[in-house]
Amino acid sequence: MDSDRKEILYLNRAKNELDLASAVFKISTEVKFKADLELKKDSTFFSNVICISYYCIFYSAKALLYTKRIITFPPEEHRKTLKEFEKLATSGQIDKELVQIYKDIVVKAEELLGIFVKEKSKRGKFTYRTLPQANLEPAKESLQNAEKFYKNINLLIRKK
Repeated sequence: MDSDRKEILYLNRAKNELDLASAVFKISTEVKFKADLELKKDSTFFSNVICISYYCIFYSAKALLYTKRIITFPPEEHRKTLKEFEKLATSGQIDKELVQIYKDIVVKAEELLGIFVKEKSKRGKFTYRTLPQANLEPAKESLQNAEKFYKNINLLIRKK
C-alpha cells in the first residue's frame, strides 16, 4: 500500500507540473491572460515552460521506477533517474521513444543553461527580450512531449 501511495504522489506531482507548464504556455501566448495578469503584451515565459515540462517528465519517470522498486536519491538524482529509466528501455520493459523524449528535454534544459551563460556575457550589448520569444517552438514541443510522456507513464502504472 505504501509503494502505491508513493508512486501516486509522484504521478500527482508530474500532473501538477504538466498543468503548470500548460498554464504558463497559455499565459505566454494568449493576450487575454496577459491582460488579466497585467503583463505586457510581449511578455513570454517559454523557457519556464521547457523547465516545468522537464519536471513533469522527471516525476513521471520517478513514479514508474518506484513501481519497479527502483529509487533514486541525491546527489545526482536526475542523472541517476535517467540512467535507471534507460535500463528499463534497454530491457524492453518500456518503449525506447519514452527514453528519447526524456533525453531530448534534458538536452533542452542544458541548452537553456548554455544560452543563459552566453547571454549573461553579452548583457551590455543585447536586450533580453528576444530570447523568450525565440523559445516558442521548443516550448511547444516540450509541452507536447511532457503530455505524451505523462500520459504513457500514467497508463503503464494504472495498468498494473
